[in-house]
Amino acid sequence: MSDTMSDAQARQLPHATSTGAAIVVDAAKSDRPRSLGSDAWRELRRRPLFIVSLVLILLFTLMAAFPQLFTSVDPTYADLNRNLQPPKWENWFKFGVDGQFGYDILGRDVYARTIYGARASIIVGLTTVLGTTILGGLVGVIAGYFGGWLDSLLSRFADIFLGVPLVLGSLLILSTFASRAHDNPSAVKIASLVIIALVALGWPVFARIMRSSVISTKELDYVAAARALGARPSRIIFRHVLPNALAPLIVVATISIGSYIGAEATLSFLGVGLQDPVVSWGVMISGGITYRNVAPHLMLFPGTFLTIAVLSFVMLGDAVRDALDPRLR
Repeated sequence: MSDTMSDAQARQLPHATSTGAAIVVDAAKSDRPRSLGSDAWRELRRRPLFIVSLVLILLFTLMAAFPQLFTSVDPTYADLNRNLQPPKWENWFKFGVDGQFGYDILGRDVYARTIYGARASIIVGLTTVLGTTILGGLVGVIAGYFGGWLDSLLSRFADIFLGVPLVLGSLLILSTFASRAHDNPSAVKIASLVIIALVALGWPVFARIMRSSVISTKELDYVAAARALGARPSRIIFRHVLPNALAPLIVVATISIGSYIGAEATLSFLGVGLQDPVVSWGVMISGGITYRNVAPHLMLFPGTFLTIAVLSFVMLGDAVRDALDPRLR
């Protein structure tokens, strides 16, 4: 009987051993410290604010990339017989039916123009943030890591641009250099000028944030250890300083996308940004203000889409900031 029990126990021993090993491995995995990115993503998935803003941003991105999925109407097609017709409320929940948002002064479908207007606005916002992040981040890393006279020189140079308001400075730059472009309108040319103007005046904010983050990061022990071991400055910056100093820049860049979308709409509204026949939310609002009393829908719908888009990026930035900063959890 004892031999039988021993054999049974022996047969169960490998199973018990493997089960125990699996438990030990799982416990080791759970105790293993997570990186900042994985920890932030784990926190973000729990926030309804992040989910809502991400869904809205994905919707606007899909709208900008593939507007044909939302409407089959040509946004430039004009029929003067339909000019200033009000929205057809009964068609709001019917996919593929035109006239849901009414028509403008030239008889163009406001719904189709609102859908296609997302493309120019979001492209300008994303490209501007990419340019300001690269330029400002590079200047901030150099100034913050090397310090000394180079830091003073770059900081004073950035202060010159910080003294110029974003919209006012962009208005001056575009009114000076964009007159020839507006004589022969080109969507790419005018959009490029808008992006250049916004990047030229927006990079110092990113440079200051990156500089402060690099200064605090380069004093940490692991950076001092890498320096003591003889690592090159470029290796220390890209392997140790930059990955741990990017969090504040990511937060500001996310929030700034909405700000630059609003800035593009403001410049287009003032007549120095994108111009008709380019379709953007700012151009539509600018064209509809003349008829705000008789046809308020010309401003209502592009203005609503613009507000929701800007708010979505601001909410996403707030959620990312809270996730990357453990003190705010």
